[in-house]
Amino acid sequence: MEQTILVVEDDEMIRNLIRLYLEKENYHVIEAADGEEAQKLFLKHHPCLIILDLMLPKLSGEEFCEWVRGKEQQDVSIIMLSAKSQVNDKIDGLKMGADDYITKPFNPDELLAHIEAVLRRTGRYCQKLVHDGLCIKVRKGEVTLHGEHVNLTKHEFNLLYFFMSNPDTVFSREQLMNQLYPSHEHEVLDRTVDAHIKKLRMKINDQNHPQRIQTVRGMGYKFVSEKQHV
Repeated sequence: MEQTILVVEDDEMIRNLIRLYLEKENYHVIEAADGEEAQKLFLKHHPCLIILDLMLPKLSGEEFCEWVRGKEQQDVSIIMLSAKSQVNDKIDGLKMGADDYITKPFNPDELLAHIEAVLRRTGRYCQKLVHDGLCIKVRKGEVTLHGEHVNLTKHEFNLLYFFMSNPDTVFSREQLMNQLYPSHEHEVLDRTVDAHIKKLRMKINDQNHPQRIQTVRGMGYKFVSEKQHV
């Protein structure tokens, strides 16, 4: 599973520098130039770590950090990156919910070392599958849609996890039945799978994605990774 890092920084040159260094280490990087854009990207991509400048337009870094922690998002690490270098600034940042605090100017290699140390210390390596606002937190067995909890049954969760682990791949009803009922302790009808998918669709579809799981006539079903226009 890819590790996604959200870089929230209004200085484009600094953002580009961070992105280049992180991509060399095979991180998936998304960028925001202000706090409001960061909120949207956070809900859409569910990053495992945020590099956060404090002095941002529209919504400050402090306000964004409080917003993240206020949503009880404890499975995301936050490294504050700021020109505020006073001891009290660092203490305030850590009390606010940051896992680490780095002052500007900074050395990119030092930043990478801090990222690795934070992820190692917190154990928040990404264990998620994400698709445009839909997120499976694998270890916790939780699903969220645009930050809101989605209540799934065991079979619905397993079905969604299987689909999202294999996007754009068509699976027959028989293959899906083998995933849901591997032991075949009792007879399972085709319409049982259809019923699970119908209920799952009702819970994970939204206005932008009215059909995340598509029916492929004569073949089965697939999870669509690209946005479908209506």
